[in-house]
Amino acid sequence: MLRPFKDYLLISLKGIAMGAADAVPGVSGGTIAFISGIYEELITTISNVNLTLFKTIKTEGLKAFWVKANGPFVLALLVGILISFVSFMSLAKYLMEQHPVLIWSFFFGLIVVSIYFVGKQITSWKPLTIIAVIIGAAIAYYVTSLPSLTANNNPWFLFLAGAIAICAMILPGIYGSFILVILGAYKALSNAINDFDLKKIAIFALGAIVGLLSFSKLLKWLFKNYHNTTLALLTGFILGSLNKMWPWKQTLTVMNEDNGKEVPFHVVSDLGTLSVFQKNENDFDSYKTVIEQSISPFRYAEINNTDHQIYLAIALMIAGFLTIFILEKVGAKKV
Repeated sequence: MLRPFKDYLLISLKGIAMGAADAVPGVSGGTIAFISGIYEELITTISNVNLTLFKTIKTEGLKAFWVKANGPFVLALLVGILISFVSFMSLAKYLMEQHPVLIWSFFFGLIVVSIYFVGKQITSWKPLTIIAVIIGAAIAYYVTSLPSLTANNNPWFLFLAGAIAICAMILPGIYGSFILVILGAYKALSNAINDFDLKKIAIFALGAIVGLLSFSKLLKWLFKNYHNTTLALLTGFILGSLNKMWPWKQTLTVMNEDNGKEVPFHVVSDLGTLSVFQKNENDFDSYKTVIEQSISPFRYAEINNTDHQIYLAIALMIAGFLTIFILEKVGAKKV
């Protein structure tokens, strides 16, 4: 059954929010989908893609296939995601390079309030539910503390990176773009998009399709059979991810992009944070963070001889809170 046009427009706007989130290494489009009320429909739609569905084209025609595949929903969502992801990646890159504390502050606020909105959908708190939250938080925290790998342009690697990253992109709290950073594929994909390298983009996309179709079936089964426990696990993922979101960081080790060697950051600079060093030197390509740790705003200001920006950061955290409240209100409207 077709929805009114304004509903598809609303779905596209939610897709734009998802695409903007996934363009930032550390923010999950899955979280946005969850808060905006389309997550389970998205997972169900993806998991229903199989050979039987494609046989419908022969037996019942294209129109029946389009309806069974929930085509209008998929098209509206994809249009929003693609427009946002491609257009926002350059903006996200600029903001992360020039204003890292501020952009991370906004997303920190966004993620904090997301924990409440996802968690409140759990209808029954039992020992298994609490354990699931703890396990989810531990997994997400561990993922955010992993060191990044060196860049890799091998086609098979890009295929595998696409399959893994797309699974993360549809999980609230586990970030597809950040997984690409850890795998060493984010720069390769960014360059491919900027250079319109269709071969690399196609290889990555094929891996993403394979990963998405496989993982969505598992998620659908989990929601059907263990709904509360699955929600609790996803809440834990978001909770554990806050370590990555914290705006004030101290860089411990970096990798020299020219020779691939990992060195303590104090060998490179007297400053304490790579992003501050990069901004001062206007060099965002020579080094990449391998290991970093969260610190207080005041410690950040001390080791970098710079402003901690705490008041503006708090204001942007509040803006992140409000963004999620708006998305949740919009998500309450059935589309």
